[in-house]
Amino acid sequence: MSASTPAVRIRDLRKTYIVTEREAGMKAALRSLVKRKTREVKAVDNISFDVQPGEVVGFLGPNGAGKTTTLKMLSGLLHPTSGEANVLGFTPYKRERGFLTQITLVMGQRNQLVWDIPAADSFELNRAIYRIPRDEFKKTLDELVALLDLTPLMGKPVRNLSLGERMKCEIAGALLHKPKVLFLDEPTIGLDLTAQRRIRNFIKEYNERHNATVLLTSHYMADVEALCKRVVVIHHGKILFDGDLAKLVQRMNPTKTIIVELGEEGIDPQRLSVYGEVLGTENGHISLRVPKNDTARIITQMLAELPISDVSIEDPPIEDAIEQIFATPDDSNVMKAMAGD
Repeated sequence: MSASTPAVRIRDLRKTYIVTEREAGMKAALRSLVKRKTREVKAVDNISFDVQPGEVVGFLGPNGAGKTTTLKMLSGLLHPTSGEANVLGFTPYKRERGFLTQITLVMGQRNQLVWDIPAADSFELNRAIYRIPRDEFKKTLDELVALLDLTPLMGKPVRNLSLGERMKCEIAGALLHKPKVLFLDEPTIGLDLTAQRRIRNFIKEYNERHNATVLLTSHYMADVEALCKRVVVIHHGKILFDGDLAKLVQRMNPTKTIIVELGEEGIDPQRLSVYGEVLGTENGHISLRVPKNDTARIITQMLAELPISDVSIEDPPIEDAIEQIFATPDDSNVMKAMAGD
């Protein structure tokens, strides 16, 4: 595959389910035996995008948006209703060996390791499944054990591991065959901050060391900020945004946060509401949200009118931009707002 060929290519991809519906009660149950009422659910609705070799892309959206369904189609677990999916030159649903040995799917809410045996035995099982030469397996496993600090966990049955410990082992098991494409579905879900940071650092190092392509879903914006320059936002099965993460924040939440420390005590923080929206007070620091284009003027005015001993400016949290997208009832209005520069 040449450097200009996308590692992942999606064109007009759709996945539709036909689900049955009926009202409650005995009469409705009897009627459904003769004539069932069905409706069509579009889990993924004509989406298209590319991911280049070595790129780390955040795939964002609320629960039910179509993220996991898309990853399952890209990894060959689901057959698309229509459209095209191509990963490393392969059609995923054909599940050819050359394809399966170059990709991996890690799902934070699903177990891949064998529950009742030690992690080391599960790794050995994966070695046999992927037919990894023993010398290569040992070298890769030693590297993963060191990077993820797995030595104390190797002899423990998977059922005895904490969630954070299990996720580290799950990721190690998924990478023993050195995949070129990683589909990561909520890999840090439910982990404490230390475990989240360790997983993020490992994914970043693996990407840099092996030039691996990563498509990542996460509800934790810290994951996205640390790993992704580009994000694809999906909602109701449709893509709402595909582009630079900073541009997403700029378009959907064109504000700045001003944090001030007053030189005098006893000033009511609400007095600052004339300058912007007061977000809160913490350890003597008052935070205000102001329009981005008015930031310089407002700071100048505040310095002239208030006894300010310190002031700083921050961009709004990425969560604010994402929540604003999902809170918009009409997707078409969001797409118009975010279309083009």
